[in-house]
Amino acid sequence: MKLSVITENQRIQKLFLSFMMYAFLGWFYEVFLEVVVYRWGYSDRGILFGPYCPVYGVGAVFFLGAFRPLMKKIESLWLRCAKPFLMFLGCMIIATAVELGTSYLLEYLTGAWPWQTYADYKINFQARIALSPSIRFGLGGLLFLYIVQPFYDWLLAKPKKKTLNIITACVALIVLVDCIYTFFIK
Repeated sequence: MKLSVITENQRIQKLFLSFMMYAFLGWFYEVFLEVVVYRWGYSDRGILFGPYCPVYGVGAVFFLGAFRPLMKKIESLWLRCAKPFLMFLGCMIIATAVELGTSYLLEYLTGAWPWQTYADYKINFQARIALSPSIRFGLGGLLFLYIVQPFYDWLLAKPKKKTLNIITACVALIVLVDCIYTFFIK
C-alpha cells in the first residue's frame, strides 16, 4: 500500500484551487438565482471580470478552517446528532460575517457592493446582510461540507504533483491578469 505525503506547498495549492472553485460556484449560484429564480435577467455578479465571486471563496476557506477538523472526529451520539445543526448555525454566522465585512470593504474601495438588493428583504441590516440569504448560506455550507468538498478532495487527489503545479499556476495567472485588468486598466 502506497502512502502519499502531502507537502505544505500541495496543501496551499489545493486550498487555492478550492477557493477558486467556490468563487466560481458562487458566481454560478448568483447568476442562477438572478436569471432562473428571480427572472431579473443576467448581470455580472462579480467584482472581477472573470466568472467568479471571491466572497464565496473566502467563505469556503473559513468553513474549511472552522469545520474540517470536526468533520473527521468520532464523537458521542448526542454530538453526532447535534453536529449538523451546529454546523448549519456556524456556516450561517461565518458566511454572514464575511458578507458584512466584504460589503464594508467593497464600499470603501469601490463605493458600492453587489448585493444592495438586500434592502428588499424584510429582515436585513443596512441592505448588507439579510436573514433569508444567511439561512441559504447555512444550508449551502452543509452541502459544501458534507457533499461537495469531499468530492473535490477526491478529485484533487488524482493529479500528479507536476500536473497540480501547472493547474495552479494557470489559474493563478488568470486571476492575476484579471485583477490587473479590473483594478488598474478598467
